Order: sequence, then structure tokens, then C-alpha cells
Amino acid sequence: MTEREFETLVREHRSTIYTVCYMFSTDKDEVADLFQAILINLWRGSGTFRGESALNSWIWKVALNTCITQDRKKKRGLKTVPLSMDIDLFDEQAEDIRQIGLLRERISKLGPFDRAIVLLWLENLSYEEIGQIVGITPGNVSVRLVRIKEQLKKMQ
Repeated sequence: MTEREFETLVREHRSTIYTVCYMFSTDKDEVADLFQAILINLWRGSGTFRGESALNSWIWKVALNTCITQDRKKKRGLKTVPLSMDIDLFDEQAEDIRQIGLLRERISKLGPFDRAIVLLWLENLSYEEIGQIVGITPGNVSVRLVRIKEQLKKMQ
């Protein structure tokens, strides 16, 4: 993949990448770090993408795996160096932001795997696509979502 092709890929899928980052962090510096880590992993893996799945599915998978890995490192106490970006990713102007914030807070309490499933479901991916990205069957996606929804309902 050429540099120009990669720039186009990032521009076209930027919102998908940010969506994943937002689900794994509330800190805008950490979101920026996650975004950068995802870009690095996409660039490194671009030569190995075989086209066996949709490009969008591959991007979701790389983004989710990157964030889950970073989340595990953070829980183990590994230090990261913050980076800065000249963009405000948390500009809260919408009236519905309070409800979105509550939902986001509850989802953030889920484990990384369940968070990934919810995120993909919220993006209207089919159970088959979700299963393909996270590595489980569509039936298991359905069962997991029912359990996750029950968990979210019980949270205060």
C-alpha cells in the first residue's frame, strides 16, 4: 500500500477508528494515543491484508485489538507518554450528550471483549460481521448481546 493509499484509507475510516478509541477511553490524550497506535498497526499490517474479509472489517479488527491490548497494558501499570493533537474530540454541544454519557459510562464498565461487541452492534454491523471481527459465531454474538444488555440494565 502506498502512502497516498494509506492516507485515503485513514481519511475514509477515521470515524470508525475514533469510535473505537472513544469506547476505550474518556481521556482525550489517551484517545489520541490509541488513534496513533491504531494507525501504526494498520500501516504495519497493510501489506498482510489479503482481502478475505471486507476492508472495513479488517480495520475494525485492528482497531479493537489495538485498544484491547492497550487496555490490558494500562491495567498492568505500564506507563505511556501522552501525545497532543490540535483537535477537540470531546466537543459536547448536543442536548442528548447526558444520555450518551451515561450509556458510555455503563459500557466502559464492561470487559474489553463485551465492549467490542457492543460497539460493533451500535455501529449496526450484522451478527455475522461482528462474529467475524471478534472471532465467535453469530449465535454466540446473539447470546453475548442478550447477556450484555441485561448487565447494562442492572448497572446504576
